[in-house]
Amino acid sequence: MRGHAYRRLVDVTQTSPAAAPVQAPPARRHRVHRAWFVAAVTFVTITGAAAFRSLPGLLIDPLNQEFGWSRGTIGVAVSVNLALYGLTAPFAAALMDRFGIRRVVAAALTVIAIGSGLTVWMTAAWQLLLCWGLLVGLGTGSMALAFAATVTNRWFTERRGLVSGILTAASASGQLVFLPLLSWIVEHHHWRPAAVTVALSAFAVVPFVWLLLRDHPADVGVAPYGAKEFVPKPPPVTGAARRTLSVLSTSVRTGTFWLLAGTFAICGASTNGLVQTHFVPAEHDHGMPVTTAASLLAVIGVFDVVGTIASGWFTDRFEPRRLLAVYYALRGLSLLFLPMLLGPAVHPPMLFFIVFYGLDWVATVPPTLALCREQFGEESAIVFGWVLASHQVGAALVAYLGGVARDVFGSYDVVWYAAGTLCAAAALMALVIRRTGPTAPAPAPAPAV
Repeated sequence: MRGHAYRRLVDVTQTSPAAAPVQAPPARRHRVHRAWFVAAVTFVTITGAAAFRSLPGLLIDPLNQEFGWSRGTIGVAVSVNLALYGLTAPFAAALMDRFGIRRVVAAALTVIAIGSGLTVWMTAAWQLLLCWGLLVGLGTGSMALAFAATVTNRWFTERRGLVSGILTAASASGQLVFLPLLSWIVEHHHWRPAAVTVALSAFAVVPFVWLLLRDHPADVGVAPYGAKEFVPKPPPVTGAARRTLSVLSTSVRTGTFWLLAGTFAICGASTNGLVQTHFVPAEHDHGMPVTTAASLLAVIGVFDVVGTIASGWFTDRFEPRRLLAVYYALRGLSLLFLPMLLGPAVHPPMLFFIVFYGLDWVATVPPTLALCREQFGEESAIVFGWVLASHQVGAALVAYLGGVARDVFGSYDVVWYAAGTLCAAAALMALVIRRTGPTAPAPAPAPAV
């Protein structure tokens, strides 16, 4: 009897789920990987940060009317903001390796909130340059696309193209959320409440980042998504500035870096510098209400989400160089037609431009990031930060020159045509980028990717 009971106990133990540990791994494999939650937090953070980049184009006319500052003068502050947005990015990527993602992003949001809040009391143009140009530029630069590149490199070994596309699209999503709201606030309550809204939005995101974002997969005891082995967390990297400059010194010796930087400078000139900054005042010049023009710019953001995620999917499957060439060629073509489409009302050809241009807005980011990763390996996030710096320098130049052109010629037409021509040149530059780089394995003359 006792032997029979013992056999029954053994049978129950052997068939019990709790006593069958071999069944646990399949159950865990079906759970959503923690990397996707980190990507979601990063997406929401970048979305919130987009509010800080939505406001400058809406401030040009109100500041011109209240203080009498020329568009060129206001454009200088916008240019400094855009330039620092890019120049800060490579140092921010190195600082994230030193102090962690959470600390850098939380500090950046605080700087943005201070800079935006202080503009409420400004009375001179140099104060706009200090608050919006310097402080907000430094803060947004610390959360630039190098932030997305760092998260993608640390948390993913598979689906990197798709993830980079999704995180890039986050800025467009934020533009969609905040542009109509901020334009309505500017039109009905003037520009100061809009600046306060941006400051409060920055402060609101800080606890969200601090509580939910994690620096490395090892912090929560998991391997990066798609990795076959656990990856230990590397020690903090000291000498962030020295490392950043060292990476730049090495990368500038390659032709690939200059081609990537040149094409991305044209990308910034034709998007952030031109359309994001000057589209709303250009439409307003033709009699369109500011709120309507801002809504059109927000719709560009809607289709940018679709286009950028699709571009990430394409980047995982097709050659990045050819994708870049197609994107720049189509963008240049659309900009050449834009002067004929501006008017006081929304009509079908303008809607077609909005959809077409929106799909291509920052679709260039995933293939550019893929080429940086392919060519520069572990330093790709910092290299991409420098490439992004060229993007923002191009944006800064056109933000300033676009305002000057409007003051001199009374129209933006010459700027649209020039940007379209530059995009055609970028398409040609993309095609001559070589597929091999200094970090490629020596025995393989042409590694397949």
